[in-house]
Amino acid sequence: MNWSQELSARLSDSSDYQSSQISIEDESFTLCFLESLIDSHYIQDHIIEKLHRSNNEMPFSAITSLDQAMNEILQGNLVIIKDSDQTAYIAIGKGMEHRSIQESENESSLRGPRDSFVESLHTNLSLIRRRYPDPELKVNIQLMGRRTNTKVALVYINGIVNPNILDEIKTRLSTVDVDQVLDSGTIEQWIEDSWYSPFPQVQYTERPSNVLASLAEGRVAIMVDGSPFVLIVPVTFSMLFQAPDDYYERWMISSAIRLIRVVGASIALILPSLYIALISYHPGMIPTQLALSISATRAEVPFPALLEAVFMEATLEMLREAGLRLPKVMGQTIGIVGGLVIGQSAVEAGIVSPVLVIVVAITAISSFLVPAYNGAIALRLLRFPLMLLSGSLGLFGLILGLMAILAHLVSLKSFGINYFAPITPYRFSDWKDLLIRAPLVYLKNRPEILHPLDKKRMNTQKRKKGW
Repeated sequence: MNWSQELSARLSDSSDYQSSQISIEDESFTLCFLESLIDSHYIQDHIIEKLHRSNNEMPFSAITSLDQAMNEILQGNLVIIKDSDQTAYIAIGKGMEHRSIQESENESSLRGPRDSFVESLHTNLSLIRRRYPDPELKVNIQLMGRRTNTKVALVYINGIVNPNILDEIKTRLSTVDVDQVLDSGTIEQWIEDSWYSPFPQVQYTERPSNVLASLAEGRVAIMVDGSPFVLIVPVTFSMLFQAPDDYYERWMISSAIRLIRVVGASIALILPSLYIALISYHPGMIPTQLALSISATRAEVPFPALLEAVFMEATLEMLREAGLRLPKVMGQTIGIVGGLVIGQSAVEAGIVSPVLVIVVAITAISSFLVPAYNGAIALRLLRFPLMLLSGSLGLFGLILGLMAILAHLVSLKSFGINYFAPITPYRFSDWKDLLIRAPLVYLKNRPEILHPLDKKRMNTQKRKKGW
């Protein structure tokens, strides 16, 4: 078989395919590669130089399959063909430069490591390995996507992770059958438990420190080549309110901030609905002086409270989305100026009341307190059906909607783990890191809900009392 002709025939329409012939002593070689994936200086300085020093012994691994040769070329490696006997070898190539490691823009932190993942799988794995030089840290790499052959790495700590959870994750990953895997979001949507749920059952992060903290608890990370977002499974509802800063600051500060986040999330979910219910159906529950003030501001408003609130909330969501899609400097300006101009103009035109503008502003600020972006989106989506229920049935509709959300959270699971744990099923030992974060010495055990093989993560007996 003439390797060079076969490879050229398969890649004949690819302008970046190169088949270069070189001569070393009395032997000629053909180098087959994609110049868009390999640094040409690396070929000259390392590959060809190694061939010159080989003394007629090939320093590379031999291959016997044309399909394997094609796959190696498409992965950014070189196929070296010895023309005399048509023997093919594979040489690992060095890719082009990629984005440098820098601080995450989506997960800002006041304290702790600042580096974040990039689009290179090997670079991301090195960020994990350097922080955790333990042979029990296992990495399983497989190819996914019928056409893209994207590298996907499954990362876990052997001896800590529950084998049942690990087997379930491996089983779901083995069922992934799509043409292309361009981002970890494709994997997330395929392996999640309930695709109809608005709540995220897979957490993603750009920070290596977050991944290591989760691995040490007994969770599993899924890394996709070409994506800076690493998936963490399984996930519980309480993880939406946890941030890296919680474990780097003293426990009282972390607990107070976490409680603020929970209160903020509650406000973001129910405040507009509560406003609609009280104004439309239960004005008697409002203090008299406040009720008179609200009534005076709404005297010129021609719309009911429901339409008024839906209009303002929808406008706010459009402004927020526009701010995300525009260039960063313009997006911030549009978000601030647009909100001020539209809010003031709407009040002056008599379309909405000033009190509603305050309610919407507080709701928007509260939604930003949730560290997990996908969790904040879920609360923003659920806000609208709650508003409709409150506009139709008053406080009864609001309570009915909240009960439906709680029932859904209780029934939801993430890779066999109850999503609302440790609240239900009840695990008192895990409450030390739920609404409040207990002092470090009391977090000596890993989360019981994950059933890790190694339950203890610290020895507090060595710590002297009275320090």
